[in-house]
Amino acid sequence: MTIGFVLGGGGVRGAVHVGMLQALFEADIRPDLVVGTSIGAITGAAVAADPTSSVVDRLTAAWSSPAAARVYGQPWYQQLRRFARSRINLYDPAPLRALITEAADGRETFAELAVPLVVSAACIETASEEWFDTGPLIQAVLASASVPGALPPTPVGDRHYLDGGLVNSIPLGEAIRRGATTVYVLQVGRIEEPLTAPHNAADVARVAFEIARRHRFFRELENAPEGVTVHVLPTGGALPGDEKLGAFKRLDTTEHRIEQAYTHTREYLARVRADAEDGGSR
Repeated sequence: MTIGFVLGGGGVRGAVHVGMLQALFEADIRPDLVVGTSIGAITGAAVAADPTSSVVDRLTAAWSSPAAARVYGQPWYQQLRRFARSRINLYDPAPLRALITEAADGRETFAELAVPLVVSAACIETASEEWFDTGPLIQAVLASASVPGALPPTPVGDRHYLDGGLVNSIPLGEAIRRGATTVYVLQVGRIEEPLTAPHNAADVARVAFEIARRHRFFRELENAPEGVTVHVLPTGGALPGDEKLGAFKRLDTTEHRIEQAYTHTREYLARVRADAEDGGSR
C-alpha cells in the first residue's frame, strides 16, 4: 500500500490542513507521497520535510506568526502603489517566500525532503499545468502559490508560472498516477458547499470559478481505478464570511478552522477504522 496525501488549494481556508494532519498522525497514518497545489503546496512542503506529528506544531505556529500576517497584511495604499508600478500585482511576494522557507524547515531542494513531494503550477508560456518534483524547492512552491493579481508570476528557468489552482486545484489524479493506492484528500471545504444560480456580478465570478475548480476533481474521484481507495477528509463546514471577496486574507479564523477540521477528521477516521474492523470480523 502506498499512502498519498493530496493537499488542495484555497488560501487561508488551508488552515484546515493542519487539523486534518493532526488527526491523521494521531491515527498513525503517514504519507509515502505528498502532492499539493497553492496553499497545499506550502503545507505539503512542510509535511514532506517532516512527515511526523511534530510538523503540526510547526504549522500551527506558522499560521499565527507575523510572517503569515505579512503575506497579505500590507496597507491598502501600499497595495495600490505597487499595482500602479507593476500593473499586475497588489502584494510583494517576499513575505510569502519567507513563509515557504520557514515551512520547508531548511530544505532547499526536493531531494532533501523526507518523502517525495510534487507541486503543480500553471505555466503561462505553454498554457498548461506543470509538475515540480526535482530541483530548487522554494521557487517551485512559490510558483504554485502565485495567486493571479495578488502576486506576480513566478519565474522558473525561462518560463513564468501562476497559482496551480488555475489548472488543478485538488490534484487527486496526479497522486494516483504516481502510484498512490490509498489517498487522503485534504481539501479546504469548497467542494462540500452547494452551488446555486448567481444573483449578482460577484456571484457570477464565484460560481464560474467554483465550477472550474471542482469539475476536474469530481471526475478524477469518479474515475479512480479499481484498487485505489480515496478518503476525502471533512473540514466541518464553512465559516461566516467565507463567501466574501476579502475572505482569502482573514487569519482571525485560523484557530477555529484547525480545531473544527481536526474534530471532524478524527471522527471520520474513527468510523473508517470501525468499519474496517467490523468487516474483518465477519
